[in-house]
Amino acid sequence: MSDTVVKTGDMVSLHYVGTLTDGEQFDNSYDRGDPIEVEVGAGQLIKGFNDALIGMEVGEKRSVALTSDEAYGDINPEAFVEVDRSGFPNDFEFEKGAFVPLTNAEGGQFIGRVDEVTDMHIRVDLNHPMAGKDLNFDIEIVALNEETTNSTATTESTTDTTAEGTE
Repeated sequence: MSDTVVKTGDMVSLHYVGTLTDGEQFDNSYDRGDPIEVEVGAGQLIKGFNDALIGMEVGEKRSVALTSDEAYGDINPEAFVEVDRSGFPNDFEFEKGAFVPLTNAEGGQFIGRVDEVTDMHIRVDLNHPMAGKDLNFDIEIVALNEETTNSTATTESTTDTTAEGTE
């Protein structure tokens, strides 16, 4: 296999354009001016996008259509919570679909999306905003970053050898 073919564990630089099935663009790395760098198979990408990279070559462009289960999954009905309005400032304006900052019991901060507003409570959707949606991506492999890929492979083989030697 060529050194320019992407495989699991490789560090790659890539550009992409993400669209919904109706053609609406939701993300575009070209607009930001710089490709993103990711390690293939390291859990940094949604499954279908990651799988599409494997076997691509530097300079290759590929279009992929992902079902929701290959992307951010289906909408989880258990990922909706009711929050007391009194936890927000009196002048806070709630708008369906707007993102709101939340804090859990341990003090961790996260973002939810307003689903429903009543006089006493706010129903907040904690699903990923792209959950339940089929997505399309146009992907271009810009570079296979061999220097990083080789150092990762060296580190892994050193770790494996050390682990075997201690057993």
